[in-house]
Amino acid sequence: MLRGKNRPERHPGTESLRPSAAPGSAAPGEHSPATRTQSNTEHRQVSSSFRDAAIAPTTGGQDPPSPRCPKPLSLHVRVRVCPLVCGLFCSASPLRLLRTEARGADAVRLPGRRSSCSCVRVVPGSGCRRPHAQPSTRRSEEASTHSFWMLARDTARLLRVCVWSVREENAGAFPLQVKELFSSLGVDCNILELDQVDEGASVQEVLSEMTNQRTVPSIFVNRVHVGGCDHTFQAHQSGLLQQLLQQDLAYDYDLIVIGGGSGGLSCAQEAAVLGRKVMVLDFVVPSPRGTAWGLGGTCVNVGCIPKKLMHQAALLGQALTDSRKFGWEYSQQVRHSWATMMEAIQSHVGSLSWGRRLALRENAVTYVNSYGEFVEHHKVKATNEKGQEALYTAANFVIATGQRPRYLGIPGDREYCITSDDLFSLPYCPGTTLVVGASYVALECAGFLAGLGLEVTVMVRSVLLRGFDQEMAEKVGASMQQLGVRFLRKFVPVEVQQLEKGLPGRLKVVAKSTEGTETMEGVYNTVLLAIGRDSCTKKLGLEKIGVNISEKTGKIPVNGEEQTSVPYVYAVGDVLEGKPQLTPVAVQAGKLLARRLFGGRSEKCDYVNVPTVVFTPLEYGCCGYSEEKAGEVCQAENLGVYHTLFWPLEWTVACRDNNTCYAKIICNKLDNDRVIGFHVLGPNAGEITQGFAAAMKCGLTKQLLDATIGIHPTCGEVFTTLEITKASGLDITQKGC
Repeated sequence: MLRGKNRPERHPGTESLRPSAAPGSAAPGEHSPATRTQSNTEHRQVSSSFRDAAIAPTTGGQDPPSPRCPKPLSLHVRVRVCPLVCGLFCSASPLRLLRTEARGADAVRLPGRRSSCSCVRVVPGSGCRRPHAQPSTRRSEEASTHSFWMLARDTARLLRVCVWSVREENAGAFPLQVKELFSSLGVDCNILELDQVDEGASVQEVLSEMTNQRTVPSIFVNRVHVGGCDHTFQAHQSGLLQQLLQQDLAYDYDLIVIGGGSGGLSCAQEAAVLGRKVMVLDFVVPSPRGTAWGLGGTCVNVGCIPKKLMHQAALLGQALTDSRKFGWEYSQQVRHSWATMMEAIQSHVGSLSWGRRLALRENAVTYVNSYGEFVEHHKVKATNEKGQEALYTAANFVIATGQRPRYLGIPGDREYCITSDDLFSLPYCPGTTLVVGASYVALECAGFLAGLGLEVTVMVRSVLLRGFDQEMAEKVGASMQQLGVRFLRKFVPVEVQQLEKGLPGRLKVVAKSTEGTETMEGVYNTVLLAIGRDSCTKKLGLEKIGVNISEKTGKIPVNGEEQTSVPYVYAVGDVLEGKPQLTPVAVQAGKLLARRLFGGRSEKCDYVNVPTVVFTPLEYGCCGYSEEKAGEVCQAENLGVYHTLFWPLEWTVACRDNNTCYAKIICNKLDNDRVIGFHVLGPNAGEITQGFAAAMKCGLTKQLLDATIGIHPTCGEVFTTLEITKASGLDITQKGC
């Protein structure tokens, strides 16, 4: 510790830290900087923000908080910084970590001097020169915050046992207790004293926001945040502490995620925030038409994001038509430019993909654009586009490779047809289009293509939207027919021939009836296949390490914690057997998985009552059971199905059909009329469904809906006035607003 003239001047309004003698001021063995005494010239000073930040002691009954780094962090944390020594950290006052009495093969030796105390003390150093003062800007503040976060995270990575605390005489009996505990286990205890440095306040603020723990000490073991003193002793009693200390550090990484989609990236970044060394392997195999994309997976590049934007483009076309009824006059012919739309959408998609790469870099996640394949236990081979190979090992793996569109396996399908992998970056207008399939992808694509003014035909093998409520599915189809979409029911293609080359060219499709020997032919500019998706699990080498894969679906069965048949291999996202194939589900599952693996948390992903929306021209939103599934689970006689048609106010002046939009809820009579199914077909169905999904998580009942006052005039208010049941047979058609 610096003394005499080298000691920094006292900052106005700061005081020394001492634990309060009052009982109950902090949990046993933990020191809250909110309790303080008068200034003491023998102690270094810390800012009031440090004292104010650590006021709530943790209790033994709580789960240890997991490290986090919310962005943006609190403004008062953000201060100017400069590079630190050791090439690791940054601070306005250069810091260095003094490592003393390092023992053991895995001990980290840092520059410094020995002392009789086994600790790492954060003290002022002279290894860096102060930069000239710079004007305070938002960018420099954010960089400073990130630098302090890097300090906390990287220190936890370097040291096997890392304890952020205050000077021993301020911390009471804690140092002796913890040091004796780890000494009994033959492990060094590295204590970093925050009150011995000017910037300790800022580091403490970042630690608080990373870990959700606002007290010191804050203890990390092998990069896992254990919690405070009480949590550490509880972990020792339960055996968790010994498990953490015995973790094999010989692997290259703590976690390797195979797949750079939403679920994989969520898991990787959360694990990195929790102090783990993480790698992401991601390689997009080009489609048969040669389409490939960057980091971010299906949702960002060829799924949710570009789909919703093209859906919006189509809605704007309908809005132009409606606008004349609202008094807008325009004499020019309105035309849509596919090239302009595609350029704008791809520009946005590219920015999102780049943002994912930047986020990995900021979280110190290693990203390798290579195809990952297991070669043996705990080891994968990564092959890049040039065929160059590299081997990596990890203690844990997460499979998040997602799915890719399925092909028909008929002559001409791979040569001449496109899929959603190609459509969202197609450089030319597809022209007259045949959409093969009746999935939500098929209907969404058909819907926005028709909305852009193209002639669209949908070829359906059996039913629309298999797995969804079939009454709602048929209403979706009927609404699309009103917009000019043609449906060919009970036919499947058997051959695709090229009649004329070009962009888009001309194709002949030969189709056969599923109910007889009838055949038919049609000529189209583009054939879009949307008949389902196959899981990307067959070429990962999973069989070499014993991971079970469903022979029928190619998906990976997992337990309630996303763990496969091999204990150190996990899976999230669309590769899971029997789980919703939705981006938010994958994101949530990936984040919670990382917290369970590395943060000492226990929360699991809830796959029940997951809301979703089909972005057809008239959107269909749902949450919970379909009417068919509810009948299977609860028996039809135990259900109360309330429904109505409704007429959005915006449609009245535009003279659009007054009996197209539809609302339905399914209630379980045996469970206090709890709402177990929610369905809405109408404008902005996604926005409506999201709110009611939260209510269903809270146990929404029909009585609660009836007691809710609606917002008038909105589409959502219809659910607060539902009175007619299907069983009553009463008329639900609308005559006015």
